[in-house]
Amino acid sequence: MPDAKTIALGGVATGSMKAIVIFGGIRQIAVVAEKIVPLMAGIYLLVALIVVAMNIGQVPSMLWHIVGSAFGLVEVAGGVTGGVAAAMLNGVKRGLFSNEAGMGSAPNIAAAATPNPHHPSSQGFVQAFGVFIDTILICTCTALMILLSGFYVPGGELTGTQLTQSALADHIGGIGPVFVAVAIFFFAFTSIIGNYAYSEMAMSFLGLGNKAGLTTLRVLVLAMVIWGALQAVATVFNAADASMGLMATINLIAILALSGTVVALTRNDFAQREAGKVPQFHVGEHPEMAKGVDPEIWR
Repeated sequence: MPDAKTIALGGVATGSMKAIVIFGGIRQIAVVAEKIVPLMAGIYLLVALIVVAMNIGQVPSMLWHIVGSAFGLVEVAGGVTGGVAAAMLNGVKRGLFSNEAGMGSAPNIAAAATPNPHHPSSQGFVQAFGVFIDTILICTCTALMILLSGFYVPGGELTGTQLTQSALADHIGGIGPVFVAVAIFFFAFTSIIGNYAYSEMAMSFLGLGNKAGLTTLRVLVLAMVIWGALQAVATVFNAADASMGLMATINLIAILALSGTVVALTRNDFAQREAGKVPQFHVGEHPEMAKGVDPEIWR
């Protein structure tokens, strides 16, 4: 395990790298993220699929184990009370940490995109596909690699990153732990600068997007990065869970309020596709949705 000095230096170094990116603004963040994330995700998935192919005979039983544990079926079969609630609660918390679906953060960056075809539902489908890639593919492959290695022991000392590193070392040798460390660094790096982008958009919306406001925000973000590097993993996760729970509670109200609009937009998209047209959205044709919407956004 690295000592406190090494961890502190790592936090400072990471913060310094992030400073270079976030002080470059939203466009610089987008340039960095669009190059790093697909590349690392692709390489990680490739390695995971190779491991799965090497152990294909054991995969079906492991998938059943994952599904059974996710819904508490394993605990119920073993007579453990509260297994379903505990399993699903932990699953929801980790799911939010993984893909942010329903939390209300991802729409910030999605709203800055130019969908193709030029229809609101197009970006909605892209966001849904992102959840599929992140959770169904990457997280499932990670779980399979861990379970197939035999290193996972309920309540054991190895957890999180160290467990994944040990599992991959068992599958592909000494390069495994190094690869996991590099992959997690880049995933975490882009996650932090992405979340910074959300906060910068929020500052602009609140009228605080001036130079002083953004500089203060950037300094606070970098301070939090260093703080997170110095804290225990459990402390960081608990802080993240509390923050994301608050965000999700507020966002669920917005989701319910906008559910009718989402249904109408999706039907409009499907109707155009069934008619053989490339979906286009003209807000002027939908007066029930036009209130408060800049007509120049959807032309």
